[in-house]
Amino acid sequence: MQQIFSFLFKNSYRLLFLLLLVLSLGLTIQSHSYHKSKVISSANFLTGGIYQKVNNINEYFYLKSQNDELAFENARLKALLFNTKDSTKLPEIDTIKGVKKTDVIISKVIHNSYSRHENYLTIQNGSKDGIKQDMGVINSSGIIGIVDDVSPGYATVISILNVKSQINAKLKKSNHFGSLVWNGKSTGFVQLIDVPRLAGVRKGDTIVTGGQSHIFPENIGIGTIEKVYIEEETNYYVIDVKLFNDMTNLGYVYVIKNKDREEIIQLESKIKKDE
Repeated sequence: MQQIFSFLFKNSYRLLFLLLLVLSLGLTIQSHSYHKSKVISSANFLTGGIYQKVNNINEYFYLKSQNDELAFENARLKALLFNTKDSTKLPEIDTIKGVKKTDVIISKVIHNSYSRHENYLTIQNGSKDGIKQDMGVINSSGIIGIVDDVSPGYATVISILNVKSQINAKLKKSNHFGSLVWNGKSTGFVQLIDVPRLAGVRKGDTIVTGGQSHIFPENIGIGTIEKVYIEEETNYYVIDVKLFNDMTNLGYVYVIKNKDREEIIQLESKIKKDE
């Protein structure tokens, strides 16, 4: 203990200088948006590289499950081909209805958090690949999240398992809309809130993305109804939705370019100005 005090005393000026330096840098970054954005971008680059190395090791242990997924997908595609009446004309296979293949960027999840209240993913593509903020992220099973921040080679994604996430969704059979949120409890369930009581809901009904979203195309799968109850304060339905996706085990994903998003936002902003 005496040696520790002696060390601190001898190096007190140096330690004080380092402390003040760290404080000044922190205040500079927080008060200047330019410096803050550069730090975030650099952090994304560094953490992205680290996550990629860790992900390469983890991938080895998940080869079997990924091979099973590929085999299932190949079987589904072959079924489409075999059921085509004219075998000389191959069908246009598009798993994302309303989105062209050129409007989708394939990427890979290299980091995924799901044990917090505000969960994020890191994917292996960034601005150099055309990825921008507020793009939707899905996979073959359903929605995953929304792009939050981008560096040249990587991007962070707000997971649907994030208490700040809010996505327009609807009942597939009736088109009644609500907001998809997460209560921070189970990784297998999200909640659809603000659904009017006029909507006929039953356990097992499918929930998909709604047409009012600026980010996701309509009718992308989300999950099925597990439980329905009424929020006393609003008198609206609150629905527990069992996710199609296993959010604890994600591999390749699709980032969706919504080319009409800016046009829709501009039109709606004009309406708000006129009100």
